[in-house]
Amino acid sequence: MTDDRTRLARSAAFASITVAVILVALKSWASWRTGSTAMLGSLADSALDLIASFATLTGVWIASMPADEDHRFGHGKAEALAAIFQVMLIALSAFGIATRAIMQLSGQVETAAAEEGIAVSLIAIVLTFALLAWQRYVMNRTRSLAIQTDHLHYKSDLLLNLAVIAALVLDQFAGLGIADPLFGLAIAAWLAWGAWRGASDAVDDLMDREWPEDKRLAFVEAAARHPELTNLHDLRTRTSGHRDFAQFHVDLPPIMTVEEAHDIIERVEADLCQRFPGLELLIHIDPEGHVDEPDNPLVEDNEFAKLEKDA
Repeated sequence: MTDDRTRLARSAAFASITVAVILVALKSWASWRTGSTAMLGSLADSALDLIASFATLTGVWIASMPADEDHRFGHGKAEALAAIFQVMLIALSAFGIATRAIMQLSGQVETAAAEEGIAVSLIAIVLTFALLAWQRYVMNRTRSLAIQTDHLHYKSDLLLNLAVIAALVLDQFAGLGIADPLFGLAIAAWLAWGAWRGASDAVDDLMDREWPEDKRLAFVEAAARHPELTNLHDLRTRTSGHRDFAQFHVDLPPIMTVEEAHDIIERVEADLCQRFPGLELLIHIDPEGHVDEPDNPLVEDNEFAKLEKDA
């Protein structure tokens, strides 16, 4: 990660922590005043956001460290580990909110002071909008997985705060006492769904999932612009934190000197790395006519041939 990307990612993490501290303080007071399960759920989410934001900052900080002797591919997966930690917190929060909502449905909890709860929720919405705007700016420039997961939390906060307002209005002004616990259960379900999506992204990163098909195709098309390359095969791709990794085999004439082959590959690498910023690329040269072992399970069809067929 460049110094500029590191600075942006850290600024987003610090902004997230600042907003979370303010929201936890406001919602703690509002939860005490209202006794609302929906408000309590929103408080729990903000409290977990605060803890998760510290995890985000830690993950971003570690991921920005350069490769070293023990981590020669860098520390990018620290962001995925931070995201997994956040997902665990979200899942626990969803369980706690659902339990509280069930207790309220059984008549063990009552709500009050709707005006204070609504005011706090409106303040939370304004602060969350501001944070989301900054996070989107940072995500577009850093592709930070930890910031993306944190962004998911705060996107859900918008709906949570709107749900709190609706629950308090229906409960205390419309006389629908069942509204607050039902909204609490809906919030718990929303958090659980967010945890599932966040876990999927983090697991994909940790398991070195291949790039999306459209990105792979764009990469092959860029490589195909170099007529010196033939029979591109064994393409493998993965993403680790903010960095992309790709490797493939190509055929070059066996009569070509090492220096000539080196110059061609250098030009190809420079072009592809320029088109795909943050890419670490490895190209293996095969002599023209070489056939890989047929029992090799990693051998793929000729990527150039697939591209021509699709065209």
